[in-house]
Amino acid sequence: MTRPFHLNLFIQSRGHHEASWRHPDASPLPLTDIRFYQDLAQRAERGLFDSIFLADQLSLGEDVAHAGRTWLEPITVLGALSASTSRIGLIATASTTYTEPFNLARQFASLDHISNGRAGWNIVTSWAPGAGRNYGETQQPSHADRYARAEEFMQVVNGLWDSWSDDAVLDDRAGGRYARADHIRPIDHAGPHYRVAGPLNLPRGPQGRPVLVQAGSSDTGRGFAARHAEAVFTAHLEKATAQAFYADLKARAAALGRDPKGVLILPGLSPVIAATEAGAQRLARELNELTDPEVGRKRLSGRFGGHDFSHLPLDRPLTPADFPAPETVEAARSRTEVILGVVRAQQPTLRQLLAILAGARGHFTTAGTPEQIADLMQDWVADGAADGFNLMPPLLPSMLQVFIDEVVPILQKRGLFRRAYEGATLRDHYGLARPAA
Repeated sequence: MTRPFHLNLFIQSRGHHEASWRHPDASPLPLTDIRFYQDLAQRAERGLFDSIFLADQLSLGEDVAHAGRTWLEPITVLGALSASTSRIGLIATASTTYTEPFNLARQFASLDHISNGRAGWNIVTSWAPGAGRNYGETQQPSHADRYARAEEFMQVVNGLWDSWSDDAVLDDRAGGRYARADHIRPIDHAGPHYRVAGPLNLPRGPQGRPVLVQAGSSDTGRGFAARHAEAVFTAHLEKATAQAFYADLKARAAALGRDPKGVLILPGLSPVIAATEAGAQRLARELNELTDPEVGRKRLSGRFGGHDFSHLPLDRPLTPADFPAPETVEAARSRTEVILGVVRAQQPTLRQLLAILAGARGHFTTAGTPEQIADLMQDWVADGAADGFNLMPPLLPSMLQVFIDEVVPILQKRGLFRRAYEGATLRDHYGLARPAA
């Protein structure tokens, strides 16, 4: 029997379809209203999801006039959600390129304390050109430089989280001793990018360290994930590439002496769900008809580091020659490889490619009945393509609720998903050990 698997809810805009913000079934709340996020997190918790996840962007998108993509700062949001939920894991994105290690270590340790052990950090090496300009960078860091900085960043934050022993706090009121000072150590880090004395100025969180999540799928990103990640969010447009990624990353982790079971791989899945397959396909067409090709063209340009696609006609079949080579792109290189894979395999027109990407930006999209969605998920896990899924509902909250009401019970009946939370922390949900200091 296929083993039980994990579910993370990826919250973005009013859904992951590019046009979700316009659809009448989408939430009427502003994207800056905390009630929008509270409602989604509470629904996911009632659905027994392992976690929720918030992405981030550090600059305003050029398509802001026609795309509902603004959002609140994620660590702040999760601090608020920790008070309105009790069990679900809380994962926020934060950049190693544009954050200082000491600040980030404090923020996530604080979130872990506030949430009683439910914090996770999605590690990114920011690539958007506008982000650099907002942080005083005169030149965009290269792909290699970003990852070199990220490796040192990890050394510093792990050292800071471990700078307090688990038994450092005594809180002995009668004896007048709050902490064992000799169980709190500086880290005295001096490297090419960071000089940090430490120790952190608050104790270890309930989980020791937040759960570490990563989403890079380039060769460099896979190496980074094999060393550091405990969960990996990844994008695939077909099962075969997901299987190859799964096998490669598990093998890399094992080669480094890690238990491959401690590296969970959760591909993105964006399902349109209806009572009939025809109804699901009709809703998918509705969403696609709301898209603006020129918004999609701008997003495609951003994926390729600002490359100009304005000269390409919408209805001519594409070839790889229409795109820069992935190794020359200093943006999110793994996603460019996914896009070029579609071009090689399908030779779509630009209009068709933009429609594919409108659904979930290169993640797996599908439309079907609850039974068909459950079958697909079971098949991917059974065939070594996933340990679970990063669920990306195309419409929020409606498609999330349909998934919880119609798909989750099927998975539970098959023994593939929990019927109750068995632990209190995100590490408990993911079956991960608590790291020693």
